[in-house]
Amino acid sequence: MHVFLVFLHVAPPNAVSQRYSKLVDAWVFPLFEQNWRLFAPDPESVNQQISARTAHTAADGTVRVSAWSDLSAVDDSAVDHNVFPSHTTQNMLRRAWTSYLETLGGDDRARSERAEMVQKYLRNIAADRVATLEHGSFESIQLRVVTRRIAAPGARPATSAPTDTRTLPWWKVISDGN
Repeated sequence: MHVFLVFLHVAPPNAVSQRYSKLVDAWVFPLFEQNWRLFAPDPESVNQQISARTAHTAADGTVRVSAWSDLSAVDDSAVDHNVFPSHTTQNMLRRAWTSYLETLGGDDRARSERAEMVQKYLRNIAADRVATLEHGSFESIQLRVVTRRIAAPGARPATSAPTDTRTLPWWKVISDGN
C-alpha cells in the first residue's frame, strides 16, 4: 500500500491520482515526500537558525525556563562530522519548519488537519531533540527561528544582512509525545 501511494504521488497527474489526492497527500506528507531535486537541486536562499527552550513547573509552583538551545547547530555538527550523513540528519528539522510555514503562515493558527499535523510534527522533533540535549523534564516548549538571507554567488556581501526573528507560542508537551 505504501509503495502504491508513493507511486501515485510521484506519477504524472492522472485520473486515479487526482481522485485519491487527499488520501495520497495524507499518507505522503510530511514524512514521505518525494521530489526530483536530486537531479535539479533548488539551492537554499536563506540560513535558518532554529532554537528551542523549555519550561518546567517545579513542585513549589515556580516556572523555570531554560536557555535557548540551538537545534540547527546540533544538526550542522552532526553533518559536518559524519562522512555519510543521512538525509534525515540534514533535512528533518529544516523541512519541518518549511512545512510549518507553508501550512500555518504567519499567525501560527492551524486551520486544517494537515496544519495541526505539521505543527505536532515540528513540536515533536524539537521536543525529542531538546530531550537528548537537556536531561531534565519539561511540560512546554517554544521555538525561535532566525532567518538570514544568503547572498547570490558573486554578489558583494552586505555589510549587515537583514534578519527576521520569529518566536512561536509555547506548546504543551505531554509524555507520549503528542
